[in-house]
Amino acid sequence: MEMNDEIRIEAPRARVYEALNDPDILKECIPGCEELIKHSDTDLEAKVTLKIGPVKAKFGGKVTLDQSNAPGRFSLTGEGSGGVAGFAKGKADVELAEDGDATILSYAAKADVGGKIAQLGSRLINSTANRLAGQFFEKFRQEVEKESISAD
Repeated sequence: MEMNDEIRIEAPRARVYEALNDPDILKECIPGCEELIKHSDTDLEAKVTLKIGPVKAKFGGKVTLDQSNAPGRFSLTGEGSGGVAGFAKGKADVELAEDGDATILSYAAKADVGGKIAQLGSRLINSTANRLAGQFFEKFRQEVEKESISAD
Protein backbone atom coordinates (compact mmCIF):
# COMPACT_ATOMS: atom_id res chain seq x y z
CA MET A 1 0.00 0.00 0.00
CA GLU A 2 1.25 3.48 -0.86
CA MET A 3 0.18 6.90 0.40
CA ASN A 4 1.25 10.35 -0.75
CA ASP A 5 0.00 13.75 0.33
CA GLU A 6 1.02 17.21 1.40
CA ILE A 7 -0.24 19.67 3.95
CA ARG A 8 0.42 23.37 4.52
CA ILE A 9 1.35 24.28 8.10
CA GLU A 10 1.36 27.92 9.16
CA ALA A 11 4.67 27.72 11.01
CA PRO A 12 8.36 28.04 10.08
CA ARG A 13 10.13 24.89 8.83
CA ALA A 14 12.39 24.75 11.92
CA ARG A 15 9.30 24.62 14.18
CA VAL A 16 7.64 21.90 12.09
CA TYR A 17 10.82 19.82 12.13
CA GLU A 18 11.17 20.30 15.89
CA ALA A 19 7.55 19.17 16.39
CA LEU A 20 8.10 16.05 14.27
CA ASN A 21 10.83 15.09 16.72
CA ASP A 22 8.83 15.86 19.88
CA PRO A 23 7.41 12.64 21.38
CA ASP A 24 4.75 14.53 23.35
CA ILE A 25 3.35 16.17 20.20
CA LEU A 26 3.57 12.93 18.22
CA LYS A 27 1.80 10.95 20.96
CA GLU A 28 -0.99 13.54 20.94
CA CYS A 29 -1.36 13.29 17.15
CA ILE A 30 -1.00 9.55 16.44
CA PRO A 31 -4.49 7.98 16.39
CA GLY A 32 -4.84 5.41 19.18
CA CYS A 33 -1.37 6.10 20.64
CA GLU A 34 -1.20 5.08 24.29
CA GLU A 35 2.54 5.38 24.81
CA LEU A 36 5.48 6.82 22.89
CA ILE A 37 8.96 6.46 24.32
CA LYS A 38 11.98 8.21 22.85
CA HIS A 39 15.03 5.99 23.39
CA SER A 40 17.38 8.27 21.41
CA ASP A 41 17.23 10.99 18.76
CA THR A 42 16.60 8.28 16.15
CA ASP A 43 14.81 5.46 18.00
CA LEU A 44 11.23 5.51 19.31
CA GLU A 45 8.93 2.83 20.71
CA ALA A 46 5.15 3.04 20.52
CA LYS A 47 2.02 1.29 21.80
CA VAL A 48 -1.05 1.97 19.68
CA THR A 49 -4.58 0.53 19.71
CA LEU A 50 -6.34 0.55 16.33
CA LYS A 51 -9.59 -0.75 14.94
CA ILE A 52 -9.49 -1.80 11.31
CA GLY A 53 -12.91 -3.00 10.23
CA PRO A 54 -13.97 -5.69 12.73
CA VAL A 55 -10.42 -6.20 14.05
CA LYS A 56 -9.25 -4.22 17.08
CA ALA A 57 -5.65 -4.76 18.06
CA LYS A 58 -2.96 -3.37 20.29
CA PHE A 59 0.30 -2.85 18.40
CA GLY A 60 3.73 -2.51 19.87
CA GLY A 61 6.43 -1.28 17.57
CA LYS A 62 9.65 0.54 16.92
CA VAL A 63 10.36 3.52 14.68
CA THR A 64 13.81 4.55 13.44
CA LEU A 65 14.45 8.02 12.03
CA ASP A 66 17.06 8.84 9.39
CA GLN A 67 17.87 12.51 9.90
CA SER A 68 20.90 12.64 7.60
CA ASN A 69 19.22 15.19 5.25
CA ALA A 70 17.37 17.15 7.98
CA PRO A 71 15.71 19.56 8.36
CA GLY A 72 14.61 19.64 4.71
CA ARG A 73 14.15 15.89 4.29
CA PHE A 74 14.16 12.85 6.50
CA SER A 75 12.78 9.35 6.50
CA LEU A 76 11.49 6.88 9.01
CA THR A 77 11.05 3.16 9.05
CA GLY A 78 8.93 1.20 11.46
CA GLU A 79 7.44 -2.14 12.26
CA GLY A 80 4.85 -3.25 14.73
CA SER A 81 3.14 -6.40 15.87
CA GLY A 82 -0.45 -6.81 16.95
CA GLY A 83 -0.16 -10.41 18.06
CA VAL A 84 -2.77 -12.62 16.37
CA ALA A 85 -4.15 -9.57 14.52
CA GLY A 86 -0.96 -9.43 12.48
CA PHE A 87 1.87 -7.05 11.77
CA ALA A 88 2.64 -3.87 9.91
CA LYS A 89 5.89 -2.46 8.60
CA GLY A 90 6.62 0.53 6.51
CA LYS A 91 8.76 3.45 5.45
CA ALA A 92 7.95 7.12 4.93
CA ASP A 93 9.93 9.91 3.30
CA VAL A 94 9.06 13.41 4.52
CA GLU A 95 10.01 16.69 2.89
CA LEU A 96 9.64 20.10 4.54
CA ALA A 97 9.67 23.01 2.09
CA GLU A 98 9.61 26.65 3.18
CA ASP A 99 6.74 28.68 1.74
CA GLY A 100 7.10 32.19 3.11
CA ASP A 101 6.34 31.97 6.84
CA ALA A 102 4.66 28.59 6.35
CA THR A 103 5.89 25.06 5.62
CA ILE A 104 4.67 22.55 3.05
CA LEU A 105 5.01 19.05 4.50
CA SER A 106 4.98 16.35 1.80
CA TYR A 107 5.16 12.65 2.48
CA ALA A 108 5.36 9.41 0.55
CA ALA A 109 4.79 6.24 2.53
CA LYS A 110 4.76 2.52 1.79
CA ALA A 111 3.38 -0.09 4.16
CA ASP A 112 2.90 -3.83 4.26
CA VAL A 113 0.56 -5.72 6.56
CA GLY A 114 0.15 -9.39 7.33
CA GLY A 115 -1.93 -11.72 9.46
CA LYS A 116 -5.65 -11.24 10.18
CA ILE A 117 -5.45 -7.60 9.13
CA ALA A 118 -4.25 -8.54 5.65
CA GLN A 119 -7.30 -10.81 5.27
CA LEU A 120 -9.63 -7.79 5.57
CA GLY A 121 -8.90 -6.77 2.02
CA SER A 122 -6.80 -4.05 0.49
CA ARG A 123 -9.67 -1.58 -0.02
CA LEU A 124 -10.54 -1.50 3.70
CA ILE A 125 -6.88 -1.39 4.73
CA ASN A 126 -6.06 1.41 2.27
CA SER A 127 -9.06 3.53 3.26
CA THR A 128 -8.28 3.04 6.96
CA ALA A 129 -4.59 3.90 6.45
CA ASN A 130 -5.48 7.04 4.50
CA ARG A 131 -8.02 8.07 7.14
CA LEU A 132 -5.50 7.55 9.96
CA ALA A 133 -2.79 9.48 8.08
CA GLY A 134 -5.26 12.30 7.46
CA GLN A 135 -6.21 12.39 11.15
CA PHE A 136 -2.56 12.44 12.18
CA PHE A 137 -1.54 15.28 9.86
CA GLU A 138 -4.61 17.40 10.61
CA LYS A 139 -4.04 17.05 14.37
CA PHE A 140 -0.31 17.70 13.86
CA ARG A 141 -1.05 20.85 11.85
CA GLN A 142 -3.39 22.10 14.58
CA GLU A 143 -0.86 21.40 17.36
CA VAL A 144 2.04 23.10 15.55
CA GLU A 145 0.00 26.12 14.53
CA LYS A 146 -1.40 26.45 18.06
CA GLU A 147 2.13 26.38 19.52
CA SER A 148 3.41 28.77 16.84
CA ILE A 149 0.70 31.31 17.70
CA SER A 150 1.37 31.05 21.45
CA ALA A 151 5.15 31.39 20.84
CA ASP A 152 4.70 34.72 19.01
